[in-house]
Amino acid sequence: MKRFLSELFAKSPKVGAMDVTLAAATIGLCGFGVVMVYSAGIIEATADFRDPHHFLERQGLFALLALGVMWGVSRFDYHKLRLLTYLTLGVVTLLMLLSVVGFGHSGGGAARWLRFGPVNVQPAEMAKVAMVLWLAYSLDKKQDAVKSFSIGMVPHLIMAGLLVLICMKQPDFGSAAVLMFLTFAMLFVAGARISYLLGALALGGSFAVWAVRFTTYRWERMLAWFDMAEHRQDLAYQPFQAVLSFGSGQMWGQGLGKGLQVLYLPEAHTDFISAIIGEELGFVGIVGLCLVYLLIVARGVRAALAADDEYGSYVAFGLSMLFGTQALVNLAVAMSLLPTKGLTLPFVSYGGSSLLVNAAAMGILLNVSRPRRSLRPEVDPLPSPEASALVAVQAEFGEARAGA
Repeated sequence: MKRFLSELFAKSPKVGAMDVTLAAATIGLCGFGVVMVYSAGIIEATADFRDPHHFLERQGLFALLALGVMWGVSRFDYHKLRLLTYLTLGVVTLLMLLSVVGFGHSGGGAARWLRFGPVNVQPAEMAKVAMVLWLAYSLDKKQDAVKSFSIGMVPHLIMAGLLVLICMKQPDFGSAAVLMFLTFAMLFVAGARISYLLGALALGGSFAVWAVRFTTYRWERMLAWFDMAEHRQDLAYQPFQAVLSFGSGQMWGQGLGKGLQVLYLPEAHTDFISAIIGEELGFVGIVGLCLVYLLIVARGVRAALAADDEYGSYVAFGLSMLFGTQALVNLAVAMSLLPTKGLTLPFVSYGGSSLLVNAAAMGILLNVSRPRRSLRPEVDPLPSPEASALVAVQAEFGEARAGA
């Protein structure tokens, strides 16, 4: 224990500045999220809490805390996260188990939250980050045997499968799908055999189809998604209203705070906030939002390629994929390109748990982006024996000519 604490709190080597572009994009998204949560949630806040600023005040506080968390974590050397890998994964797995054995707080038909006093925590959000950190640690440790089925595939699929089963029990199909995608993506980048990945993908896809087809409410939701016009007053009401939001925004939008779909779209300030963005800021606003997420993913991948070691590369790549995947799925669901999944839009949707976890993950990514190699002291190389002998011969020859 003493050795563990000494390594954890040991002085870290000096590093360069973080990726300013990545940090600025994240801060901009957090500020944008506060504004859009206020615009999308003002009607619900007035009706439910008799305070139009209820969501604005809470999201503003969460955003300030998130920026503090992001700054603090970005100062913590990511190499030390190796020491916390199994502790983090164990705690998160325990919290997820507690959410399905009777301690979970239900919302929207799923027990996804744990309530600690006034604070609601969503363990599935933590599980995604914990899974990325564990995969990075394990793949770096086993990089010489990653092509082996028993070492490179089985342990990672077992751990991912356990978290996926817990997510399905909540139920949270969206988080389960994201966990599996992250696992396959990181295994692919690490160099796992394509044949093993394709086999596991076929098995996972079969399980997903079975889980949808033979679970009544999922299958009914799928049928409603196939024919939203027929079910626009029942199961497809929310996605149908979201599509209307995007359509009414047209090219330039109705104007900030002037959207009318907040009157009809349930949970407009959480999972479907992108629909309100589409209505109020139009096609141009959605394209701009997509470009910001694309920038975050691109800068994250850039940090992965420039990382000092394989572990840092895996961490940066996994977290970049996490941000990109969640944003892509959320936007696709809001546009009814996918059935409803219940995933938040990173840094924008209302919710303290999601915002703080994403901020911590971004802090890790920013720390990986800090240059380290360039700060190593440059040492003049020692002259080679051949070069020294040549210099000596030339010197003697020059002295002999001078004497002559």
